[in-house]
Amino acid sequence: MDPEEAVVEWECLLAGGSFEDLIEVGEPRIVAGQDNDGCVVFAISPRLSAALADAEHSRLRDVAASWTRLRAEDGESVDTEIADAIVGDLAALVSSARRQSQSVYCWVA
Repeated sequence: MDPEEAVVEWECLLAGGSFEDLIEVGEPRIVAGQDNDGCVVFAISPRLSAALADAEHSRLRDVAASWTRLRAEDGESVDTEIADAIVGDLAALVSSARRQSQSVYCWVA
């Protein structure tokens, strides 16, 4: 799974828009790295953060299921239960961060 691609797909599924449009406007926003060592840190967009924090659990489950189907179309197998846990845990993390007026970042090594 490519985390940068995943957050763009989740934003499309939760908040609308197209993958291409989000990439064109620079999402996800890289805040560190992107050199030859492969490490990168990117920010979860404010729009995705809001969508995750505001979504009901049933909506998050629907997004996780849609995301597994989207990944399957590209030949990548993601278990629905794992996808549900990832999306749900990210939503909980974002909600906690927002309560503290913080942002969420993803570090990929």
